[in-house]
Amino acid sequence: MAKAEIDRRQFLVMTALSTIGAPRSVRSLAKEGQREAPPARFFFTTQGKTAMMNADGSGLRYFEFDQPNQVTWQPSAFFSDGRRVLFLSMEARRDGPGKPFDEYYHKTPTHIWIHDLDSGALTEIATKDRIAPFYTPQVLIKDERLLVQVVRNKVAQTISMNLDGSDRREFTRPGEGMPYGMSLSPDGTRVAYHLASPQGYQIWTCNIDGGDRTLVVGHPDRLYFCPKWSPDGQWLAFQDCRFRQDPGHDWSDLVLCRPDGSQHRLLTRNQSLWFGATYGYPGNRSGGSNVPVWTRDGQILCSHRLPGSRVAWEYQTNRPDVDHFNRDYKPHLARGGTEICRIDPRDGSVTKITQSDPPTWDFRQSESSDGKLIVFCRANTGQSPAIWVAGADGQNPRLLTKGLNDQGADHPRWVPQSTAAGGA
Repeated sequence: MAKAEIDRRQFLVMTALSTIGAPRSVRSLAKEGQREAPPARFFFTTQGKTAMMNADGSGLRYFEFDQPNQVTWQPSAFFSDGRRVLFLSMEARRDGPGKPFDEYYHKTPTHIWIHDLDSGALTEIATKDRIAPFYTPQVLIKDERLLVQVVRNKVAQTISMNLDGSDRREFTRPGEGMPYGMSLSPDGTRVAYHLASPQGYQIWTCNIDGGDRTLVVGHPDRLYFCPKWSPDGQWLAFQDCRFRQDPGHDWSDLVLCRPDGSQHRLLTRNQSLWFGATYGYPGNRSGGSNVPVWTRDGQILCSHRLPGSRVAWEYQTNRPDVDHFNRDYKPHLARGGTEICRIDPRDGSVTKITQSDPPTWDFRQSESSDGKLIVFCRANTGQSPAIWVAGADGQNPRLLTKGLNDQGADHPRWVPQSTAAGGA
């Protein structure tokens, strides 16, 4: 099933999981000398642009960019000061009509930047001794080193390097599969990731230098995806997709186990999580992998499938993939929807956080730094998503934005509330 060479889904997921861009110049977010932390706020993307908004719906700002030839920008990791953030920009894609995705996409030049939210400074990094046009950041380690996905001749591997690109070291070897969906342990000493290999999608852990590898789980009939460390570092949560029955990767189950692979438990049954989120209508459709996330108190938030639900975009298995989406729009087949739920890893109990009548598709959920709010996307069948915020218990849900020109908003990402004024 999985190949050593990179494929369409791997590329799309890799960039979706890893990334955001940098504005040309941004006014200081707080008055000089003021020590009060800013309100809860989040990034989101809409119509190829990046924006930021406060959790109460105020302060909407679309970032402007003036770096030449950069077409898209996406956010990645925050530094420990909560003020600086990594951004990825991409030039115009090299694939397109007459140029197959797997042959040309990895030839698209990318760029990695550090942006200071307070000062507006923007600095390109990872330029020294560059070995390929396609770099994407995966993990920031101790504010000093990056794990970067590098693709050469359709083969991907992860490289460890200083922020400027120097002192390059192999983290994974070329040809062993594509490592992505990386997660750094809370103590900063171990990395968990899934590997798309010839033996299937496997979950691994290792030291931050790539050594002392442990195979957590792997099976040729299962697609294990995107491990996330628990807040105490004692558990990994990840998805289990039965891809042979579900080649579009629409659905999955939630798995919990120790980082050494022991105490493996299914927390859900019957492929009950929405995994390959697809939405919109012809002319304005998109999607991307949808992953469960931990809360501060050790619960897991996920997009939970209502019984009998079916998406409007049907995956097509027996045709060449020429549009990097490979789905047909069949709204008459769509049923049900999804709800944001909280799962207790101790017993697998499920608590609804969001619900709607008629059902909608709720996804891309996460909890604010202080644990008081959740942000999520909501889309009606055949429509583009909007971004909503609610209390951590689901109370007081409210629509914040439908995106630029009401054309959809996706990928909300909380700004750490340690981002205090004046760099505090």
